Amino acid sequence: MANDNKNSRPSEKQDAHDSFHSRVRGVALYGYDERYDRELKVYGANITVRHKDAALMSDLYGTGVNDKFLYEDDVLKLKSIFWGFNILDFAPMLDGNAIMTTNGKTSEVSLVGTWTEKHATLSTGEELSTGLKGLRTWWDVQGEWLNENDNASVMLGKLLASQNNIHVGDAITLTANGMSKNFIVKGIYNDGGNDDEKILMTLAAVQELMNLTGKVSSIEVSALTTPDNDLARKAAQDPRSLSPDEYETWYCTAYVSAICHQIQEVIRDGVAKAVRQVAESEGTILNKTTLLMILITILSSIGSALAISNLITASVIERSQELGLLKALGAYNWQIALLVLLEVMLTGLAGGVAGYFLGIGFAQIIGQTVFGSYIEIARMVILIVAVILFFVTLLGSVPAIRYLMALKPTEVLHGK
Repeated sequence: MANDNKNSRPSEKQDAHDSFHSRVRGVALYGYDERYDRELKVYGANITVRHKDAALMSDLYGTGVNDKFLYEDDVLKLKSIFWGFNILDFAPMLDGNAIMTTNGKTSEVSLVGTWTEKHATLSTGEELSTGLKGLRTWWDVQGEWLNENDNASVMLGKLLASQNNIHVGDAITLTANGMSKNFIVKGIYNDGGNDDEKILMTLAAVQELMNLTGKVSSIEVSALTTPDNDLARKAAQDPRSLSPDEYETWYCTAYVSAICHQIQEVIRDGVAKAVRQVAESEGTILNKTTLLMILITILSSIGSALAISNLITASVIERSQELGLLKALGAYNWQIALLVLLEVMLTGLAGGVAGYFLGIGFAQIIGQTVFGSYIEIARMVILIVAVILFFVTLLGSVPAIRYLMALKPTEVLHGK
């Protein structure tokens, strides 16, 4: 792949990418890693998208610009990127200011317009449900969340509501750009942060008040990502510095930098950046969890090999006269060893099948208890279990085979 093609998805690789996409979704995202990652999403979005000029001013001076916006029409394009199925939830945000009048008092307040619950049908025919409700699962809401078309209702932050003695069901008036509108307080939320001083509204309502039809300030995105490695960190600095093979590997792996890069390809004038506190914490936790699972698997395999070794050795000792007779009749050591190994492997196969289904049962119990949903088992697991079973059984048979090789027919046939 030439370097001048790195800013767009390589069209000549489309079929290969789609094939890789399907295989990875079938293997990498089934099982506990995906469940752990989904559970971590309760901490909110791990990617934010803003206008490139606003992002630049924020990076340089710590403050953004208020006259640069993204387009609402582009938001649903997030699901069209290569790793679109990894995008779990997203919500466009439009910030604004207004004068609030309630209980005879007026004050300046901050507004946030968003999709609280958005239901849409993509061009592919896929049904989509997303919104801020999926990104703020930790909110304690008194009353109800806004619906998709609740343009005459608002939700207030707990601190703002307490300061102005506002309760669920009260009416407030918001004035901006010479326009005044009445709203009903449908819910009061407790965020535990700065959002407790804001008013949450539907995106359409804020766009109307601010006279910004079709515009959004930013987009919050929650995506399943793969923990960063050296390649991902190198690409995050400058994707153009990658070789063609490195670029292909990076683009086709769900690194947060790769997903951000692909988001920028579909969002006009947008810059996508990872929320490092969230993304890096997720990666660290997932890496440690994976290491723990590998350690448990290794220790379990060693324990199984020791148990198999004891059982097979005891069986060979019990059958020593039978095996000694076979040797006395002219059987070679390798023939007797092959016979014993065949018996062990058949027994191990039967035990492995039973253990596999028993393990699936326990996996579903854990999935329901910990995650509240079933664990989808990847077909690749069957091959992995078969390979582990073979080598553990073979390793456990080594002491018994060594005993068998040293067995002397004259001694065992005389009962020694």
